[in-house]
Amino acid sequence: MRIETSIPLDDWRKVADKARFAEESGFDGVLSAEIAHDPFMPLGFAALATERIRLATAIAVAFPRSPMVVANTAWDLQEQSGGRFVLGLGAQVKGHNERRFSMPWSAPVPRIREYVESLRAIWRTWETGEELNYQGKHYNFTLMTPEFSPRPTGLPRVPITIAAVGPAMIKLAGSLCDGVRLHGFATRKYVEDVALPMLDKGLAESGRKRSEFEIWGGGFVATGRDDEAVAKQVEWVRYRLGFYGSTRSYHNVFAVHGWEDLGMKLHKMSKQGRWKEMAAEISDDVVHTFAAVATYSNLAPAIKERFGGLVDSVTLDFDRSTALPERMEILQDIRQIGNEFQGFDPGW
Repeated sequence: MRIETSIPLDDWRKVADKARFAEESGFDGVLSAEIAHDPFMPLGFAALATERIRLATAIAVAFPRSPMVVANTAWDLQEQSGGRFVLGLGAQVKGHNERRFSMPWSAPVPRIREYVESLRAIWRTWETGEELNYQGKHYNFTLMTPEFSPRPTGLPRVPITIAAVGPAMIKLAGSLCDGVRLHGFATRKYVEDVALPMLDKGLAESGRKRSEFEIWGGGFVATGRDDEAVAKQVEWVRYRLGFYGSTRSYHNVFAVHGWEDLGMKLHKMSKQGRWKEMAAEISDDVVHTFAAVATYSNLAPAIKERFGGLVDSVTLDFDRSTALPERMEILQDIRQIGNEFQGFDPGW
């Protein structure tokens, strides 16, 4: 199993040090997320500070950005990192697109399909010189002159992954993308009963190999050196579950466990602005259903029980006080958990 970790988003001065720390520890990748800060810029600092580790957005919100703008940014990160960049995209929900980004909303699955297809069309034009002629319902790209074309890289194409919760988006990931970033708001049962069958359908539809498709996440990890540290992480997970559980688009995960009433209660609380009260509605049983919870000494077995046989990669952060030999040993133990992913298809 592969293991990735986060980098600072709010202080670029710390990014290089954290990225080197991750590479030294033996992590396979570093991630940036679009929450309160831009997800792309920190990865530029991480690219220049490292040599081996993979760099990925997990995720960048797609629809507020033109695919041409994202194509340029991803191209530069791929080239400057020597081919180590993975573009993770997400649709976000209707309310955020319309009211936070002031973007018109439409059905996300067909739109994200065109988004991914158009990115690949743009990149093929830049790498191979073929004419740019992508025409869809949502996106049209038919102009590219030498003045605005970056030079070919000679590198593999940028892998594209999409965040997915609902069955239709999960199937699209399997049929079109190089991987799927299952939301943290997922349980083992949801992944087994809903996500994997839909991914299998998508992969079969496209005729691609599972070994070239990567599955990330689908839950949380709450860990630390001792019980006190783990308890703090559990409270963080509890808060995130309350926040995500208030979004009706995610309630199909609750439904697998018969927790629809909890989802509707959280949604009602969000409408009332009672954000700080939501965590109290999340029981310990719910937390442990969504997360692998263990101290460092028991972490590998906990991750295997929660994620083993389902996914190829999980996300983990260490306390800075954890000594290098201990970090490396923990990661090595987790890496022994089997996974099916072998590598992305490098073709254009």
